[in-house]
Amino acid sequence: MLDTSQSMERFLASVERRAFRIAQIATNSADDALDIVQEAMMALVKRYGAKPEEEWKPLFYRILVNRIRDWYRRSKVRNRWRSWMQTIGKAQHEQPLDSIESLPDPAGHNPEDQLIIDHSAAALESALRILPSRQQQAFLLRAWEGLTVRETAIVMKCSAGSVKTHYSRAVQTLRELLEDHWP
Repeated sequence: MLDTSQSMERFLASVERRAFRIAQIATNSADDALDIVQEAMMALVKRYGAKPEEEWKPLFYRILVNRIRDWYRRSKVRNRWRSWMQTIGKAQHEQPLDSIESLPDPAGHNPEDQLIIDHSAAALESALRILPSRQQQAFLLRAWEGLTVRETAIVMKCSAGSVKTHYSRAVQTLRELLEDHWP
């Protein structure tokens, strides 16, 4: 039991940052992304902790994708009410700068290179947000998480052919949108 618990902790530690970025890109909110990832992790441990370790990754990402879909549904309903009840001109507040973000780069990039990297990363994140959700999911699961076509199909609850189509269209769109940033 202790070994399974330690294995689960190692697994969750290995996926938490990437899962957070996936959720953050999908929701455009660090707070909502953190909630989604935590809910997905809790659900994995609670419902599937006894499953074999090799099944955890696809199960976790299926849970994560479902939580993101749930967030979209709730947001859609919430936004209807907000737009109906909201007063015009309500300003959104910027999130405070994280103290870690202000530390110097340990890799020693010079400021000009770092500016280019930051600009390209911001462009990639913006381009990812433009993609339809299924293409976004297929790209992030395949390219960032390294899931196979089969695993991605299980996570997205679609056929392998659909995954290939969504991924191909995502890559094509990203190439067009980012041609100024990457060769």
